[in-house]
Amino acid sequence: TSEVGVISLGGIVYSHSLRIAGDKMDEAVINYVRRKYGLLIGEATAEQVKKEIGTAWEQSEVREMEIKGRHIADGVPRSQVINSREVHQALSECLSGIVTAIRIALEQTPPELGADIAEKGLVVTGGGALLRDIDKMLSEQTGLPIVISEDPLTCVVRGCGRALVEAESLGDVFVYE
Repeated sequence: TSEVGVISLGGIVYSHSLRIAGDKMDEAVINYVRRKYGLLIGEATAEQVKKEIGTAWEQSEVREMEIKGRHIADGVPRSQVINSREVHQALSECLSGIVTAIRIALEQTPPELGADIAEKGLVVTGGGALLRDIDKMLSEQTGLPIVISEDPLTCVVRGCGRALVEAESLGDVFVYE
């Protein structure tokens, strides 16, 4: 899943979870290759494509890679060159869903926080932050500055760990039931 949230003064102002993440993007690449080339590829290949040549921004430098799979019609192993523009096209629906969720979050955010968001921008964490040029695409789509967190794969869990260590000093942030 992907989480879109607005946090201010130690509290959650807005939070929404959507079912778009790395696995959904891998699935989009698999479906694109099957539709366009009649080639069946596995999840590992799709993930490799996403990591090596995937891009979130249409204007990114074009990269290519060769993929191997099984042709649907005859079952024979084949290879095919795919480029980053094609991968962008495959990912476009997933990326559009994320942008829509961000826009909704911004619309639901109290106006008092708008100036702060306009100045400091959005922080992107998690595996999606590693998709090439996601910062450029999000900035273009939202008009806001975008920051990719340092070490995006572990920063959220490290923050949770730190919050647990400092639970007493955080007081009202935690809800105990």
